[in-house]
Amino acid sequence: MKKYLALALAATMSVGLLAGCGGTPAASNPGSGSGSGSSAGSGSGAQTSDLKVGVFYYNFADAYISTVRAAMDAKLDALGVQYQNFDAQTNQATQTDSINTAITDGYDLLIVNVVENASPEAAQGVVDVAKNAGIPVIFFNRDFDVSVLQSYENSAFVGTDPAEAGHMQGKAIGEYLLANYDAVDLNGDGEISYVMFKGQEGNPEAEFRTQFGVEDADAVLTAAGKPALKFYDANNADKYLVDQTGAWSAQAATDYMNTILGQYNEGNGNMIELVIANNDNMAEGAIAALQTVGYNMEGGSKTIPVFGVDALASAVEKIDAGIMTGTVKQDGEAMAATIVTLVENVLNGEELMANTDQYILATGEDGAEIANKILVPYSLVGGEA
Repeated sequence: MKKYLALALAATMSVGLLAGCGGTPAASNPGSGSGSGSSAGSGSGAQTSDLKVGVFYYNFADAYISTVRAAMDAKLDALGVQYQNFDAQTNQATQTDSINTAITDGYDLLIVNVVENASPEAAQGVVDVAKNAGIPVIFFNRDFDVSVLQSYENSAFVGTDPAEAGHMQGKAIGEYLLANYDAVDLNGDGEISYVMFKGQEGNPEAEFRTQFGVEDADAVLTAAGKPALKFYDANNADKYLVDQTGAWSAQAATDYMNTILGQYNEGNGNMIELVIANNDNMAEGAIAALQTVGYNMEGGSKTIPVFGVDALASAVEKIDAGIMTGTVKQDGEAMAATIVTLVENVLNGEELMANTDQYILATGEDGAEIANKILVPYSLVGGEA
């Protein structure tokens, strides 16, 4: 079975509070999965187990996380367990308080989409309280240093290889540009000017997507005798624009793009010719700004290539309509299904990582499998040359 390399990034940034609402979350209607704070689950009324599961999301408003949450709710309902969803609203302190309260309230299992993962402290704090309480914890989606998982045998992680999406996106961009170079090079200067929208500083997925989305495209281009991509603003040493709230939001990309287009446009001979985004939400935000000036309209004659990650339904619709160019699918349904396999193990009194032979395990730097870290593979949607 093919193994994917698990790349864990241990950044030096200390755990801090991101922008977002704090306070103790209040429960909303059972099964609604909506609103701020927490939402009680098992809305199907088919509860057949006393197992109490707390599911802690970093941000309900994240479009990809919404797909995971919808799939998870349905699967937990079908399993018949008690569960409650908690929305941290990108605030680690809020999530930490919710987890501590859930443990006090007698929850039997924690499923955690940790807010802060630029350094391992937040995840380690969750593991420590879960270990002290003697309950299992399943992390998902937002990766962190593997040392956290190694510190507690009753912990697991379900996510993706942080580098894989960047490699896949970058290769697709390079191949698309080679096939459409003259059409994309709007000012005919022989170079492709791009903007990169980064979701969050220090987040492993954001770091690797930002790096390899460009590096791998450059590798394809230069191997064919073309120049490397050129960031639109020579004064920006980072060569990306980041969502300062850490929310990977469409609004951040729209705001950035609206500002950019005031100076960088076809009239000035310096129009941005390529948009690369860490996720579909930011890609769609950039498209919204482009459409205000007549680009990327369905059936229109002027289109800037836009690439994202996640394969949200709305993004796939835009690809099919010729409004967006490509995306890398991060399978929310598969992630939820994998997590619920582990929940079912707990429900049935089996070891946390039982019944997982069909899944891809991450490997460490020494090439050995990490027994409690499962990777859900990506796939390419659109982006055809």
